[in-house]
Amino acid sequence: MPESQLSFHSTFALKKQDLLKILRAACEQQGLKDTLSGLVERTGLGNKKVTPVKSWAIRAGLISRNTLSPEGKLVLQFDPYLESVVTEWLMHFYLSFSGYGMEPPPNHPADWGGWSYFVFSFLPEHSEFSQDELVAASAQVFSRATPKVLHENFRILLRAYTEDQALWACRFLQNVDSKHYRQGGIDNVHHSLMGYFLAKLWQRDFEELDSVPLDTLLNQPMGLAPILGTQLNLLQNRLTKLEHYGLISYSSGTSDTVTRRWKDPLLLLERAYT
Repeated sequence: MPESQLSFHSTFALKKQDLLKILRAACEQQGLKDTLSGLVERTGLGNKKVTPVKSWAIRAGLISRNTLSPEGKLVLQFDPYLESVVTEWLMHFYLSFSGYGMEPPPNHPADWGGWSYFVFSFLPEHSEFSQDELVAASAQVFSRATPKVLHENFRILLRAYTEDQALWACRFLQNVDSKHYRQGGIDNVHHSLMGYFLAKLWQRDFEELDSVPLDTLLNQPMGLAPILGTQLNLLQNRLTKLEHYGLISYSSGTSDTVTRRWKDPLLLLERAYT
């Protein structure tokens, strides 16, 4: 029976100014391998807040093993105040995997918890919804969690996408009104960043293969379409954009095949900033 795995934040919402304090501490010689009191002193975050903020940074793909991840290093290099929409999309990408990163995906997204369930299961079937509808649906999946706990945890998740001090600018999710939400449907993902997402997912599922069938790519479990908040037919249009920029190529035969043209995913992320 899956667990929601959403209590890591201890009800402290995502705030980029708090993340910055953790990221800057991670740059120091000892990184984040420190006592609680030490981290509190170095970051200026309270003793109840510092651990949840560190968890946000880990789940957002910016911290690994108590220091900056390779992505985190690029973020601080090119976006030292976390102001870029590239950074917000990058954080959304990793938050979608509930802290499991690029591990092989489970049979059901809910096995990785509530965030993965939300992105890969709930949203593809509910392009517009209320928080009550989200809680009611998730209660059928995470039956060990009380509606009250689910309501509070999903409230924090929704705030991550709708507050300007969090991920508002990426527009993955938008407020319809105070109680209703819809998927953004806005194509503001830089082509090199989308190439980075594709490259990481390709690395995860197809390893060293240079080419895969287009249908396999479009229907990749926990793949690119739900991460971008788009439908499969629109995803194919976006892949055509990647071909225009030389990141992939198509070949036709008994079925369409996609061939990768990148070498290092991190170079694509760097290009998205520069």
